[in-house]
Amino acid sequence: MTDDLRPAGTPTLEDVARAAGVSRATVSRVINGVRNVDPVIQEAVRRAVASTGYAPNRAARSLVTRRTDAIALVVSGAGVEPETEPQEDAPPEDADGGEGASFTGQVFADPFFGRVVTGVVNYLRPRGMHPVLMFAETSRAREDVVAFLRQGSADGALVVSTHAEDPLPGMLTDAGLPAVLYARPARAARISYVDVAHQDGARLAAEHLLARGCRRIATITGPLDVPAVQERLAGFRDTMAREGHPYIAIAEGRFTQESGETAMERLLAEHPDLDGVFAANDLMATGACHVLRDRGKRVPEDVAVIGFDDSSAALACRPPLTTVRQPVEAMAAEMARLLIERLARPEGAATSVIFEPSLVVRDSA
Repeated sequence: MTDDLRPAGTPTLEDVARAAGVSRATVSRVINGVRNVDPVIQEAVRRAVASTGYAPNRAARSLVTRRTDAIALVVSGAGVEPETEPQEDAPPEDADGGEGASFTGQVFADPFFGRVVTGVVNYLRPRGMHPVLMFAETSRAREDVVAFLRQGSADGALVVSTHAEDPLPGMLTDAGLPAVLYARPARAARISYVDVAHQDGARLAAEHLLARGCRRIATITGPLDVPAVQERLAGFRDTMAREGHPYIAIAEGRFTQESGETAMERLLAEHPDLDGVFAANDLMATGACHVLRDRGKRVPEDVAVIGFDDSSAALACRPPLTTVRQPVEAMAAEMARLLIERLARPEGAATSVIFEPSLVVRDSA
């Protein structure tokens, strides 16, 4: 790593080496993450870096390590392709997170994605790495992501996919690009991922509703082509069947509050005497609570409601939601750890890490 282009007075590798009592080459090895450096020496160099205020020259470092220290954080979907490219003077799409909202608008309206970003940033930042947020909701955008990585603009990708038919994971593996997914891919792919035990989480919700004495129970699912939704529904149905309830009413939503409201309206029209609802995420559960309140139903006295995620929406809901917690921040951090491990060992096999859910009991059930 060279210090030739540093402004006068800026701390250099030599300054760090003198403070640490080691050679310039040793300092360079520690800063570049070279293995087999004595831990005592590593710590001495780190203290010297902190005391001198030395900051590595990123441009020079990237020439040595062939790394950018940038990670693409990709939110990917495979929805309906726009017929034409948007015009520069076209009015903006709905930005309120409603059913007509743009893809990016829906992403930012869902507290789940904020938790993913928090987990990723909190893991990468102490390691001198930073995410580059990208959206891949169209075929062209997905090609842009692959090109971005192929050109070396980022070292790898962390992918949060919102659609079962998303081809991006397969595109990344076919191109030999390092990537890790949040959630098990719907299509078979040799790619690492993190996920939560969805069926176990749904079981916790079913058991809690039954323990409360609920007997006429319904569920609001997410899009039924999404593997996580299928698993939550299977876990909920299986638990109910084991307890002597072979039939539960189902309404499909789209993970938005508005779709939860629509689904709850439909369930009440068809099953006005229901007394328990499990929604596949907190936003839909919040929508269900709004409709129940508008219909004069008390939550939880008349109808108990349970969500999934334990997001900020669960606390904002009135009453606060009982919900199945998935540790999103920890899962996102693990996703980043797996990617960094893959970058260090490109020959390593793909792996999966499954987290356990827990039930957070509040006032709605």
